[in-house]
Amino acid sequence: MNRYSMIVQWSDEDQLFLVTIPEFADLVVMPCTYGKNRSEAIHNGEEVIEMYLEAWLADGVAIPEPKTLQVA
Repeated sequence: MNRYSMIVQWSDEDQLFLVTIPEFADLVVMPCTYGKNRSEAIHNGEEVIEMYLEAWLADGVAIPEPKTLQVA
């Protein structure tokens, strides 16, 4: 299971839920995927995370660390 952040936001312009992965923002154009509904967007986001991680590992690219929420 990955621990990367995923932001799912509705876009009136696109009429889709757009997915942004904050940890990947310096390496990949955002938003990086979408869905017709929230569930589809989350599923597609999880697939994109796995796809990039596999590609970066294969290419020897440094993989960004997942960010964690710091609760006071």
